[in-house]
Amino acid sequence: MLAYSIWSYSHNTQTSGVKVEIHWINPSTKERVLQTDPHLFNGASFNLNSFRTHHFEVRELPGARSGVCAGPEQQCRVGYYTVNDNDDQVVFVRPGNGEDGFEMVHTDNKRMARESATELLSECQRRAIKAISATEDLDPEAAKDAISSVVSCVENSIAAELMKSSEEISFQKNIRTKMGELLENYTCADDGLETTKPEETTFWQDDDGYYRDVHIMINRPSSKVHVVENFITEDECKAMEEAAAPILHKATVADGKGGSEFSESRKALQAGIKVPWDKEEEGHPIATLSRRVYDYVNHVLDLEIEHNGQEDLMSIQYEGRGDNETEPDRYMPHCDGDCTGLQFKTGTRMATMVMYCEIPERGGATNFRNAGLHIVPKKRSATFFSYIDPESMKMDTGFTEHSGCPVIEGEKKIVTQWVRLGVDGENPWHSFNTLGVKVSDAAEQ
Repeated sequence: MLAYSIWSYSHNTQTSGVKVEIHWINPSTKERVLQTDPHLFNGASFNLNSFRTHHFEVRELPGARSGVCAGPEQQCRVGYYTVNDNDDQVVFVRPGNGEDGFEMVHTDNKRMARESATELLSECQRRAIKAISATEDLDPEAAKDAISSVVSCVENSIAAELMKSSEEISFQKNIRTKMGELLENYTCADDGLETTKPEETTFWQDDDGYYRDVHIMINRPSSKVHVVENFITEDECKAMEEAAAPILHKATVADGKGGSEFSESRKALQAGIKVPWDKEEEGHPIATLSRRVYDYVNHVLDLEIEHNGQEDLMSIQYEGRGDNETEPDRYMPHCDGDCTGLQFKTGTRMATMVMYCEIPERGGATNFRNAGLHIVPKKRSATFFSYIDPESMKMDTGFTEHSGCPVIEGEKKIVTQWVRLGVDGENPWHSFNTLGVKVSDAAEQ
């Protein structure tokens, strides 16, 4: 079985309202079976599990307002693709030209390796020709022919080596994921398991001159996990708990269609707390805490994140009900943002800060199973993790997938801040759905 990410988007305003359906085509009966529910709109992605040789149809739907399709003569466009044997398959759905329907750009690990080899050789060839052309004693045309001959000779072998490396990386990734699934059950069941040893320990000095120890657990370009000591104070925890008490409600998760829903995978109570920024100069504990969060995020990622338009601080509470509880409070493995390795989508989450106010007597650890990390909560500390490469703007490939182990005895009270990139006062977080599409754009589709 192969995992897919299918994107639908447009390059111009005339077709920005396109929405599509994905249908599996039964190889025996040729019957079309709908996979998306209800549809996939412009800018959204859709994960689809399938098997090699399976054939799919992408069909455009009429616009909600216009009642017609955006194809030539208002005809609904259609595109097709077939699953191959390779890993990391992604299908990009783009408007076609003229009568061509949709343009289906199908890529995978081998295609990406081949393209990488070609780009590398082209750049080397360009530099070599430029250097030789500047040499007076050598015929530039003869030099160009010689270099082209060498490039042609080695191109296939380099591409083949890169593809072998890509296959090996994919193989290791599959092993890592399967081992992570086994590790999840073992680590949560072991009450005495300690926090994984960090790669290194450093410190962070905040604007007030206060030093905090920082344990670097993972330090990859698109996957960073830090544990920060003494990040949240007693007064800040108290202020958050008091603000949350009258509005606590059952926690929700993203539903994969742009909204949210209740789920058995997440058992907890939560309450969103608006930050009183107008009281920051007065030293309001919630505003002070929130400012510290954004200062740390910018310290790590250097993305000049502002608080304007961000999500509220979230107070989350888990309760332990003993060993015999069949459905304990917990949070099953998930990613806070996109962890497919694809390009970042404006307005979506790219970092998280989890701060521990109360820790349970048993249970409640945080697992980053694909990274082999087990973090036992420590009162007043915080776990920071980011899932974006600030240079390439590519997302994590699963290292920051995490879970909250069941709380067995005592209470676990945390404060969480999900941090987004691309939001501001005019485009706040709630103007984007969980797929990174503006709500107003989705409504028009």
